[in-house]
Amino acid sequence: MALGKAAYLKSITRPAMGTSRPVGKTLEGATPPSVFVGSWNYPRVFAGPLVAPVREECGIMDTPESWIPSGWTQEQILACRLDLVRGKRAHDVFRVEDPFALRLQEVVLSSSSLESEVSFLHAPTGVSLSEEFTPYGPSAPLENFRADSGRFDPHLERCYYDRDLCAADAIIDLHRKGVPFSRIQKALSTGALGQGKRRRLVPTRWSITACDTVLADFYLRQVRQNSIIDTVRVHEFSSLNNHYAVILLPVPWEYEWMEAFLRVRGNEEVIFSDHEGPGGKKEYSSVGGCYYSCKMAVLEALAREGLQAGAIVLREARAGYIPLGVFNVRENVRQAMQQPYREFEDLAGALADVARRMTLPPERFVAESTLLAEMLRSRQTTLDQFLEDSRPGPA
Repeated sequence: MALGKAAYLKSITRPAMGTSRPVGKTLEGATPPSVFVGSWNYPRVFAGPLVAPVREECGIMDTPESWIPSGWTQEQILACRLDLVRGKRAHDVFRVEDPFALRLQEVVLSSSSLESEVSFLHAPTGVSLSEEFTPYGPSAPLENFRADSGRFDPHLERCYYDRDLCAADAIIDLHRKGVPFSRIQKALSTGALGQGKRRRLVPTRWSITACDTVLADFYLRQVRQNSIIDTVRVHEFSSLNNHYAVILLPVPWEYEWMEAFLRVRGNEEVIFSDHEGPGGKKEYSSVGGCYYSCKMAVLEALAREGLQAGAIVLREARAGYIPLGVFNVRENVRQAMQQPYREFEDLAGALADVARRMTLPPERFVAESTLLAEMLRSRQTTLDQFLEDSRPGPA
């Protein structure tokens, strides 16, 4: 394929996908609470708050865990997110005790929205959409930023003041206590978690993958101790112009993620995939953060149910799809894993059933896969037999 995933996603992301209301050089409103830390020019990155032009509680604007269960549409998510204005200031990631960094930490530790005042060097412009992080509206360099003090979330506060607690243990502890993933990620990103002098600002997209990876590893240690399922199971879910099929196999943990983008910018049909065997993955995934978000969501569900399985996850992003961040994958797969599953005697039967609700012919996934193709071959299912099983019968 001519384009890698990053280049393809850039090609389908256009400013015309959304617009935000005009903003002047000053803004009085509230932060959800939320911040954004960029990765360009690391370790001197652009960091700052996201502020909405409202004076009431606006936490929902930066709590993606609630959007899919609430049935939000892409249009509602964009309308909400593109009203968030990003202020940014160049900052050394190691200066976590600097007054500006401390102010950002106070923002993300707050249990509620904070009234804020921001002035910019010039009027904010543009919008930002990405497959890695949630969208936000116009941005501009900060001149001044003030936010009211608020009460800290008690679980975040305890981890913030425990400077002997390593970041990974803090992430796990907060997750087990029910703190939303987005809150944990923002605390890590602003240097509010970790041991003493090892704390630092972490670019937003890196902190998302870090949290997904820590939690996936935590759950995998549990899952490896569980009994393996004895049939093939399928969970499915659709939302936000995406369809997800999670195929669980009666084997020890291994995992393949396959995503097809179908006629999003024209007539294209492109597939990206990556996988890991029982020994896990050493290098960063070629498909980006969604690989880790999906993995975490599947392992979270297996650990909850006390089960072990291999997993092949198929995603179709269809016409009308807009990149909204990896929360889209994590929360959709979480929803899929909560749906009643269907059981099958073998992988071929499961895949033939899944194909009835997919747009792309199943042989396209097989041809682009590693683990899926190996599984079919190992069970002596020829591609011709599989294709015959997947074809609809006579009406």
